[in-house]
Amino acid sequence: MKNIIIGTAGHIDHGKTTLIKALTGRDTDRWEDEKRRGITIDLGFTYFDLPDGSRAGIIDVPGHEKFIKNMLAGVIGMDLVLLVIAADEGMMPQTVEHLNILNLLGVKKGIVVLTKIDLAEHEWIELVKEDVKESLKGTFLENAPIAEVSSKTGFGIDNLVNIIVMQTEIEVEQRNYNTIPRLPIDRVFSISGFGTVITGTLISGTLKKGDEVEIYPVKKTSKIRNIQVHSQNAERAVAGQRTAINLADIKKFEIYRGCVIAPVDSMKNTMMLDVKLNLLKNSKRIVENRSRLHLYTGTSEILCRVVLLDRDMLSPGESCYAQFRLEEETAVRRGDKFIVRFYSPVETIGGGEIIEPVPIKKKRYDDNLIEELRVKEKGTGTEVIEKIIKEHSKDIPTVAEIAKITAMSEEEINTIAEILEKEEKITSFSLKSDKYLWHKSFEREIEESIEKYLFNYHENNRYTKGAKKSEIKSKFLPDMKQNVFDMAVNLFVKKGLIKQEGEYISLPNFQIRHDDVYKECERGILNILEKAGFEFVKKEELISRLNSSDAEEIISLMLKNNELIIIKDAGITTDVIYNRSKNMLIEYINKNSKITAAEYRDLLNINRKTAVALLEYFDMLKITKRIGNERVLF
Repeated sequence: MKNIIIGTAGHIDHGKTTLIKALTGRDTDRWEDEKRRGITIDLGFTYFDLPDGSRAGIIDVPGHEKFIKNMLAGVIGMDLVLLVIAADEGMMPQTVEHLNILNLLGVKKGIVVLTKIDLAEHEWIELVKEDVKESLKGTFLENAPIAEVSSKTGFGIDNLVNIIVMQTEIEVEQRNYNTIPRLPIDRVFSISGFGTVITGTLISGTLKKGDEVEIYPVKKTSKIRNIQVHSQNAERAVAGQRTAINLADIKKFEIYRGCVIAPVDSMKNTMMLDVKLNLLKNSKRIVENRSRLHLYTGTSEILCRVVLLDRDMLSPGESCYAQFRLEEETAVRRGDKFIVRFYSPVETIGGGEIIEPVPIKKKRYDDNLIEELRVKEKGTGTEVIEKIIKEHSKDIPTVAEIAKITAMSEEEINTIAEILEKEEKITSFSLKSDKYLWHKSFEREIEESIEKYLFNYHENNRYTKGAKKSEIKSKFLPDMKQNVFDMAVNLFVKKGLIKQEGEYISLPNFQIRHDDVYKECERGILNILEKAGFEFVKKEELISRLNSSDAEEIISLMLKNNELIIIKDAGITTDVIYNRSKNMLIEYINKNSKITAAEYRDLLNINRKTAVALLEYFDMLKITKRIGNERVLF
């Protein structure tokens, strides 16, 4: 069974509220001021029982131009609209503005309802119908059925019900239950003993009692205490239902119309939007770059500056890509529709679709950026997600982060990511907590950068095994988690782009060459250390005594290869001399069962400082063990 929201639209005093009362038996004017003045000021809500027993929500919007922003807050959830036109007056200014708004917001199905039939002659009604048909050409209502009714006498109401049933069963598409739930708030109030209650139309997904939710953009979290659907308690609400939610631990003043309820951390606030902006053909205004506009999306109204990306001004009937710079945060999803109204005087001038809900700041007249927006606008979901991953690859986004940016579910992103990986357009790195993604183009950039860096590194460091892994990370992927970076390195090794030895990374064919320069320096090092004997030489002194710019690098290599040994507080020696000092120690203890620092000093004929340094080194290696002032074998 489909869940349908039916909405009204039309000029003030054309009988929208009276029509709903004739259909449902209920009055949607809630406020005393509305009843006293005889006009709808704010949104009215009720429900309509269809013949099959299902229940459709009904939204009654105000027709007066002063309350157009309230009307806009109600349109977001409409599946089927009743465009109400009084037979005795025909199309009027607000009828046209409402029609423009519905068209721009992508409402797809509707019925034209000629009300007050009892107040007009047959010939006049036929003229009005012809005028209406002419006015609806090129709109979503061009081929819509026209129902003639009198809410006062009841004429035509049954026929209208039959048309509604046919439209809801055949024409209206079911909303998506399997994505993240989003509920734009259109009312906030308090009930004594219950606390804060919000209402809205659930435009996607499913919400259940007990769910943890977040209210965007105010970043407040709460728990759903109770749910009502069409004034009846329910365990859950699904996309397409008018819903009232009792929120725990939230004060009425903390949230407002325009906020959105969604799962915790499932969306991202933004101060910018990339959009396709369309100006109405009948607009009287030209939009110049950096014009200030009123933006309406969901149930929110926000002031913004419009940056036209490929021109200096936009004329009526034209379209372009633009970036809205908002004056306050919002949270939306790609594909959401919007309306813009001129800053002053406030009048509807156009609308469009959100292409990128969390964009980077765009430069004007950048052909590459405009082409990316064109792909995001017209491309499939897979193409769009590929572009978003490509755009964010330098941050190595996770599936959860992409889901948050796009306001899609992680399941949806995972499904698309699997397709993109099979097509070899992205690479993923899976951890227990999440999956990290980057685009193949970014992967190639990183590979080329690392290869170039290692080539130059090897040229300048001929006697080093390679660059340290930590150095590569900090230079090219500083924000990547260490375990993800390890996976990336393994990928590069597997592809044969690099070689890894311990903590050192090199080009696959790099080998340290023991050339003439190396051999001459090596001979010098060994000669100095052999002459020093057990009196080890400090590294700095050794380097200074060698007449070679490569001395430090070659000493480091010999230390890594264990040809040289360095001992703290003593200095450097050869592996041969070190082993001799160790063997002499072991032999002495085997004969005497123990040794003191003074005895070891005399045994090697060295100073006490070097002797103590050597003994502490042997203790650390668990060759010896100190007991008081003596050492024994471990």
